[in-house]
Amino acid sequence: MKLRLKLFDIIIILFVSILTFFSVYKVYIIPQDRLQALIRSRDGEWTFPVEAEETLDISGPLGITTVKLGKNKAWIESSPCDNQTCVAAGFITRNGQWAACLPNNVLLMIHGLGGGDVDSVAW
Repeated sequence: MKLRLKLFDIIIILFVSILTFFSVYKVYIIPQDRLQALIRSRDGEWTFPVEAEETLDISGPLGITTVKLGKNKAWIESSPCDNQTCVAAGFITRNGQWAACLPNNVLLMIHGLGGGDVDSVAW
């Protein structure tokens, strides 16, 4: 049995092949929205890509909280609060991670589509 492709068959095959290629390219090859560091305080809100090299001095009710960004990490370097839990939180690098200086009203968090990991599984 001899199989003959007609012009319309060839057009359909090419269309599906091109559509498949662009779908794979869009989903797996092009980077999605990059991760961003979001800093909030009573004075405002700032957003930076996590790749940025920044040092921010954020004022709060207790004084200045220093937030640093660099090398795909964000962290609270210093804060005037007594317990220093925000400084002890260390580097945050993944989607959904956060550090906050609650006494000084400063929040640092990472958000975006990439970089998220599953922490636990519920049944």
